[in-house]
Amino acid sequence: MAKSVTHEFVKGLWAEIPPFRLVLGLCPTLAVTKSVEDGIGMGVATTFVLVCSNVLVSSLRKVIPSKVRIACYIIVIASFVTMVELLMKAYRYPLYQSLGIFIPLIVVNCIILGRAEAFASKNNIIRSLADGLGMGIGFTLSLAALGAVREILGSGTFLAMPVFGPSFKPFHFMVEAPGAFMSLGLMLCFMNLVGKK
Repeated sequence: MAKSVTHEFVKGLWAEIPPFRLVLGLCPTLAVTKSVEDGIGMGVATTFVLVCSNVLVSSLRKVIPSKVRIACYIIVIASFVTMVELLMKAYRYPLYQSLGIFIPLIVVNCIILGRAEAFASKNNIIRSLADGLGMGIGFTLSLAALGAVREILGSGTFLAMPVFGPSFKPFHFMVEAPGAFMSLGLMLCFMNLVGKK
């Protein structure tokens, strides 16, 4: 049992890391990774929703009728997204403004709905919790890594602290949309090369 739970947690950290292995959740991955702080903020918000929705869907899996299961999952997910949005507005308003529309769009993030449908609806609460936590942490680490590359090269900072001297000329291209695509492509290439070895 413990080995199974550990496996469910660890798979989200490497073998099934959402943006790089499953290639899911690319819209927020590309849009909110101009900085490490934005990437971590989006990742933590998504992790909260993923863990809570996985646990609730798993606990209600025998009660929810199969014909309306997707609608029920969306209602569950939307409830937790609303909680995240209100908490972020109350306690982290600058981050909420920075992430903008992508906080409410967590409702339609295919990682969360996919985990509810493919995993939580078929497994017990402990395994669903481990799956959600592993996938969420993997997603957060992915966003933070991509945000770090883009922030360091595009702004010359890391967590808003200068990394290079005053003579550094940042590549503003990196904090624009094309830089996001290029950074993601290079990181996907790196992950595939490392995965093959």
